[in-house]
Amino acid sequence: MATVVYKVGDDVSTDAIYPGRFMATVLPSETPQFCFADDKAFNAALQQKSIAPGSVVVAGQNFGCGSSREQAASTLKGHGLIVIARGFARIFLQNSINLGLRTVICPGLQADVGDDLEVAATDVRNLTRGTAFPIVPLPAGPGGDSIITDGVWSRLHENHPFIEDARLRIERAHPGLPFEAPPGDEQRRLGEAVAGAERLRAEA
Repeated sequence: MATVVYKVGDDVSTDAIYPGRFMATVLPSETPQFCFADDKAFNAALQQKSIAPGSVVVAGQNFGCGSSREQAASTLKGHGLIVIARGFARIFLQNSINLGLRTVICPGLQADVGDDLEVAATDVRNLTRGTAFPIVPLPAGPGGDSIITDGVWSRLHENHPFIEDARLRIERAHPGLPFEAPPGDEQRRLGEAVAGAERLRAEA
């Protein structure tokens, strides 16, 4: 069971989630302090840790639109929040998968702050209202595969120290998936992507 602690409408941009004036802060251990920084009350509650990990942010359509900044996902992930939205901006959704932020697409969701929700395999159940709403699976990438694999697994490179173990784990899940060499500075991010996707699979 998870409680709704924050509710926003449609077209919430990455600048609202993580204001641009804090873009110089990139470490996942530091970005959480600026989560919804312009909403002083909510940000203060997060900083005071009065909101429990596993709490829910409910959103409308196109959540995470605007820039491609990864901090918008990492700032939410740092507080252990779950985002359930009627729809997500695609780049934000990809960043969320890469970083391990739990996101759920639920177009018909009706919930308010204080409602208790249960995220099941195929629906979100509002335990407070006694209602349930279907979940939409993650969209397919250009190659027809899940967004979890599209643009992430194929960028792993054999020269990275972690690659052999990651390659074996990924090939077991996605036989025949091609691998291409990424720039060397992506090693850490790709490692996080592997871990994040596996966490999501384990929670599914």
